[in-house]
Amino acid sequence: MKNDLSKLSDFAPTRRQLLGFGLVATGAAAFNVVPGFELLASAQAAVPAAAQKIADHFSSVKSMSGEFVQFGPKGEQTGGKFFLERPGKIRFNYDGASNFKVISDGKSVVILNKKMNTSDLYPLSKTPLKLLLDDRIDLSGDRVKSVKEEDDLTTIQLSDKSVFGNARITMMFDPKTYDLRQWTITDAQGKDTTVMIFNTKEGVSFAPDTFAIDYTANRELNTKTR
Repeated sequence: MKNDLSKLSDFAPTRRQLLGFGLVATGAAAFNVVPGFELLASAQAAVPAAAQKIADHFSSVKSMSGEFVQFGPKGEQTGGKFFLERPGKIRFNYDGASNFKVISDGKSVVILNKKMNTSDLYPLSKTPLKLLLDDRIDLSGDRVKSVKEEDDLTTIQLSDKSVFGNARITMMFDPKTYDLRQWTITDAQGKDTTVMIFNTKEGVSFAPDTFAIDYTANRELNTKTR
């Protein structure tokens, strides 16, 4: 994975890559355990205390803003700014001429492509992003598939077949500050899309329309593209 944040291409993410980012998760691909992870056979009993502390800390972050870099399955990269507010709200403003936006208002997630005049709407409850945006990061039951503790990163991998099939989300945290560094959405076909965040600020306030979705406009756009 490239980490040069100063040389972002003007890559416009395709609809499929945005879906791999966590917006649709269907299909029947086999679950693949990432090498080096500790597979948890009895997740609830085996979740390390450090992982629970991280989850509790991240759950306590009710709002956040910053910049992001997204890496697609083939190494494509783009970036922009993001805004997060619990529960369930997030917005990504992508750089570039395509003027992509991904917005969740707590109920639905919409992909907006102003350049192509397209709009796609999905229920948040059926996406891996739900686990990231819940009011509380829930490590109960069998959601935790693996945990890896290292000196510089603690990695927690979550999935929930009842919600989004065989897709999963892998979150990486600073083990000292408990800050979220990046996450990877693996779709049902095993393709990874990684989002790294930086220059973050917590406890920020947003304009009332930051996470607003125009459902009327979305229906009109979908009608035109059928």
